[in-house]
Order: sequence, then C-alpha cells, then structure tokens
Amino acid sequence: MALKSMTGFGAGTAKADGVQISVELSSVNRKQLDVSLRLPSVLAGLESRVQSRVKESVSRGRISGTVQLETAGGVGGAQLDLKKAESAVKQLRAAAKKLQLADNLGAAELLRIPNLFQSAVAVVEPEEIFQPLEKALRSALKKLDAMRVAEGRALEADFRERLKILESILAEIRRLAPLVVSNHRKKLFQGLEKSGLENLEKDERILREIALFGEKADISEEITRLKSHLQQFRKMMRSPEPAGRPLDFLAQEFFREINTIGSKANDLQITEQVVAFKTELERIREQIQNVE
Repeated sequence: MALKSMTGFGAGTAKADGVQISVELSSVNRKQLDVSLRLPSVLAGLESRVQSRVKESVSRGRISGTVQLETAGGVGGAQLDLKKAESAVKQLRAAAKKLQLADNLGAAELLRIPNLFQSAVAVVEPEEIFQPLEKALRSALKKLDAMRVAEGRALEADFRERLKILESILAEIRRLAPLVVSNHRKKLFQGLEKSGLENLEKDERILREIALFGEKADISEEITRLKSHLQQFRKMMRSPEPAGRPLDFLAQEFFREINTIGSKANDLQITEQVVAFKTELERIREQIQNVE
C-alpha cells in the first residue's frame, strides 16, 4: 500500500424517486480525524450514519462535506401550498376592504407571504433516501481517496530522494568518525611537546585521557541506529496501515540520534554534516505533516 496525502477532493451523485443527491468532500491536514458535514434539515437525522461511513474510509485529517437534494423542480423543489394561498388572499382582501384600501393584490404578491412555498423534499423520508445518499457518498469517498493516493505517491517519491541525501551525509559522518580520536591525539601531543614534555607515547595519564576521549566521542551506535531508522522509514512507506503518525515519531528519533552525534563527536567537520543532516530532516518532517 502506498502513502496517502491528507489533501484531496471528491464528489458523487445518485438519483432515486425523482430526487438527486449530490455529495462533495474535501480534506486538509490535521493531526486527528475531524469530520464536519452539512446536510439539509430533512436529512439531519442521518448525519451520524454519514459520518460513520466517512470514518470507515479516512483515519486522519479534517474532512469537510456538503450534501444537497435536488428535485425535478430544482434545488429544494419549492411548491406552492394552494390552500394556504387561498386563505391568505381571502384574509388580505377582507382586511383591505375593512380598512378601505385599494385591492391591488397580484400573483407576484404571493412571493411576499411567508410559508406559502413548501420544499418537495420536506416530505421525503430520511430512511428512504439513505440508500442513494450512501451511494453518492461512497462515490465521493472513492474519488477523494484516489486524489489522496496520487498525492501520496508524489510525497513518497520526494521522501525517497531525501532519504538518499541523508544516507550520503551519514556515510560521510561514518568516514570522518575514526579520524576524530586520531586528530585529538595529534593535537594533544603537539600541544604537550611545545611545553617541553617528552616520552608522551608512554605516559599512562595521557594514554588514559585519549582512551577516555575516544569512548566519549564514539558515535558508532548512533550511526547504526540511524541506518536502521532509514530502513524502517522505507518499510513504513509501504505499510498497509496509515503511516503519518509512525513516520512522525521516527523523524523525532532521527533528530535525537543526530543531535547526540553532534554533541559527542566534538569535531567541526562532523558538526557541519550534522547541520546538513538536520536541515534535510526538517524538510522531511514538514512533508510528513501531509501524510495520513
């Protein structure tokens, strides 16, 4: 399974009994899963079931969505309630006569009277509409997923290139590591020789100091762990499970190990490589925030 981005869009439609249902979904980055849907009031009772369907398909990100109903008469299918209209007209004309006002009531005036028009979908039973709603929703989810997968492939390609850079930097650190102790030994001897000391090669105190420095500056374990982390990163990218959180945790482990190398090595050349490693790692970590 490939990586998935948390960014995407999908739309789907379905028809049943003269009603068309349209679903649109969009997703953006978020640490947790957050689903926010807007449904027509007549379908408000189905919101929890719709959210459950979304959560079955998505594990991370903010999902925003809208559901619309359309009838043969257009969105909402507004229809005139003739009985209410007749009653309203009768009352208005009686009031106009009593108040001695001109009776200039026309058909257009009906639009000003509240509650004369009723949505055709208001009489639709939510349970009857759930099946086509679910069909439209699954279509939207499928397209949303396809876009997230496509963007995930681009992220994976970017990660693989950046991992190669980290590997080359780590290889240079490994090359420089053995030189740290020898360089320290050379500088130490040069300094002591300038002070007029002799037979330094046999001085046990100096040899112990060099040995102690070598132990403190040993970064072989950190290098081994970083090599293992690089392998894990590649493996996680092909995991069947969502990889965003595991990769984020692994990136933290990368930082911990490389920081330890920087503090232990006590060498300018290795420090330069550590800075380069952390710079590239920060770019990787920013991209991980886009992974589901």
